Amino acid sequence: MSTRRILINLSLLHLSLLNLSSLTFWQNRHARPGYLNLPAIAGAFILLTAFAHPTFANADQSDPQLDELFDSLKLAQSNSESKEIENQIWRIWLEAPDEYSADLLSQVTYAMSVGQHELALRISNELVDSAPEYAEGWNKRATLQYILGNHGLSVADIKETLILEPRHFGALSGLGLIFMRSGNLEAAHDVFSRVVEITPGSENARGSLERVESMLGEKI
Repeated sequence: MSTRRILINLSLLHLSLLNLSSLTFWQNRHARPGYLNLPAIAGAFILLTAFAHPTFANADQSDPQLDELFDSLKLAQSNSESKEIENQIWRIWLEAPDEYSADLLSQVTYAMSVGQHELALRISNELVDSAPEYAEGWNKRATLQYILGNHGLSVADIKETLILEPRHFGALSGLGLIFMRSGNLEAAHDVFSRVVEITPGSENARGSLERVESMLGEKI
């Protein structure tokens, strides 16, 4: 699955979400016993990505260490090894490009940790404006937009994240959840397939792909 195709699907989803008043109707209409619990999965994704501690080390998604780490991630032989490498990648992604950005990111993370999501969003707006080339700034705001139910805006920020860092498995996982929530299972399958390509040893990645494949099978 190419990043270009994912970005095209993402743009189409953004346009469609801007024309929807609510996604709750779709979810409730199709819910049934044993059906995928999207809020629970989304909650796990948010906990995974939202509260890691940011640092200032004059680095970001352009850090040359990332290429070697992603090569190692593809060769990981177990879920635990994959998690260890993913955590190393997250630490680099969270290294803000300058001291001001690191301070803003710390403020966003703290506001999220105490449930002040509107405040966190306002601070993340400043972060994106001050460091538009910093992928994790966009990803953090995408997470906040998702939490606040602004799925179209979340998709727009995910797109910016993936333009800057096409291998961002966190942003891709969030996009897959939004595709699932919108009922676009084929696009969700494409995205989760891409996540598995990036981190094939991840049980979470494989589990998400398997759930979508099961849903597609039921749909057929």
